[in-house]
Amino acid sequence: MGVPDLEDCQRQFQQIGEGVGALAEGLTEAQFTWRPRQEVWSIQECFGHLTIVGQQYLRLIENAIQQARVRRITGAPPFHYGWLERSFLRQNEPPVRRRVPAPRRFRPVHGQPVTAILPTLLHVQREFIRLAELAKGLDLVRVKVRSPISRFIRFSLGITLAQQAAHERRHLEQARRVRENPAFPAK
Repeated sequence: MGVPDLEDCQRQFQQIGEGVGALAEGLTEAQFTWRPRQEVWSIQECFGHLTIVGQQYLRLIENAIQQARVRRITGAPPFHYGWLERSFLRQNEPPVRRRVPAPRRFRPVHGQPVTAILPTLLHVQREFIRLAELAKGLDLVRVKVRSPISRFIRFSLGITLAQQAAHERRHLEQARRVRENPAFPAK
């Protein structure tokens, strides 16, 4: 699996936004917040998690892009990413191979209404698309983005955008499994 380029990332974020809208369409609040089991996230929690993580990454990505523009860290594809970054990206790609609990700061609050979550998550998708556009012309390997988990962890801009798309697809698939659960409540 190769690392997607910026246009691929933009398409993925667009498709994720469309998938989020389609998955949430027509849901009641009870359906949106329903959990298959106590320890399994609801659709609302999957979307809430993506919103929290996305908002944190958006700030860090935008900051990295602004700094790269000032420092003129430009480049052109093809970009060659290291083994560790490619491995990190593969681990985030669906289907889930290994479950990793979300750090406390990224855990969503259960019970938030669809009207609070959906518009914000769709805005996050549009912002990722905008930032991928702003990143064009930059060296996607040399520009580094700090992780919101630790200031000591940094990944290349290209991997960060691709990883966010993979992470979102992973949780969109998780939300889809909730909706397809045979016990999912009827309207």
